[in-house]
Amino acid sequence: MANTVLVTGGTGFIGGELIKQLLAKGWTVHTTVRSTAKSEAGLRQRFGNPPAERLKVFQAELLSDDGWAEAVAGCTHVAHVASPVSDSVPDHEDDLIVPAREGTLRALRFAKAAGVKRFVQTSSIAAIAYGRGGQEYTSTEADWTDINSPDTNAYAKSKTIAEREARKFIETEDGGMEFVSVNPVLVLGPVDSGDFSPSVTPITMLLSGKVPMAPDIGFGVVDLRDVADLHVRCLETPGIAGERFIASGRFLKMIEIANILRAGLTREQGRKLPKRVMPGWLVALFMIINPPFRSVKSELGRIRHSDASHAEKVLGWKTRPEQESILDCARSLFEHGVVKL
Repeated sequence: MANTVLVTGGTGFIGGELIKQLLAKGWTVHTTVRSTAKSEAGLRQRFGNPPAERLKVFQAELLSDDGWAEAVAGCTHVAHVASPVSDSVPDHEDDLIVPAREGTLRALRFAKAAGVKRFVQTSSIAAIAYGRGGQEYTSTEADWTDINSPDTNAYAKSKTIAEREARKFIETEDGGMEFVSVNPVLVLGPVDSGDFSPSVTPITMLLSGKVPMAPDIGFGVVDLRDVADLHVRCLETPGIAGERFIASGRFLKMIEIANILRAGLTREQGRKLPKRVMPGWLVALFMIINPPFRSVKSELGRIRHSDASHAEKVLGWKTRPEQESILDCARSLFEHGVVKL
């Protein structure tokens, strides 16, 4: 008999794709959303209207106990995907840190009480690769972000603190529940609606012409579908308690992403793409008038490689070519009207 899993944040970018893959593999899925009234019908339609016993939707939020006991009841596994994210600098870093930390601990407490066997946390490369000196380096699962560094932004702090607190909980609580974390880089791939993830903001900005030149920043890129697949492997593979898996492809600068888009899209779709790298003085100006830029100030000129060989060695996982992820993302943004021609 297939196991039952709670996927938190079922309407999210990663959460939705994970539910799709789990249902296809025969899992029974519970999921949490912030409002069942707004989300349940859309979720059921998205996944082909599965029987009610195969997909159950519960209302629960990161900062409240309400609904969590019901959501996790009968579950053997939890994939905790839900976490606050912002495409701009928050008013206060605790706006991200508190819900990330408290939501993770809340999910862990209710999972333990329900007798869950394995808990998989969606962490981030932000918990690994930030707050380090040097312009170019490679990170592995052995690394941790320095939250005290002035170069570590609120989002990176929130992901680092949440994962450290989760691992501390598992170490100190006697319950036998296994813990695994997945640490993806920038997740790209097809969006399924106009309600898109902040993760794809760099693509929308390039395509819409909001950046006339590409700032000298970059990201490791990984495909949404492959990140979800890695979560499934972490839920199903025995003998990996305590593991941590980076999910990453190549590091690409914004100008490289723009060039991939230009080469793979129609001339009309790519007509607003930048062709030059933005000089530093203009980046400073854009940070004043364009809030999303402020959160990446410390990224200028940096090259952060991520070594995902551990996931390949232990789980047989690989990500598809970055070009495919980038172009599939862009085409879906046009399809759903997020970016207008």
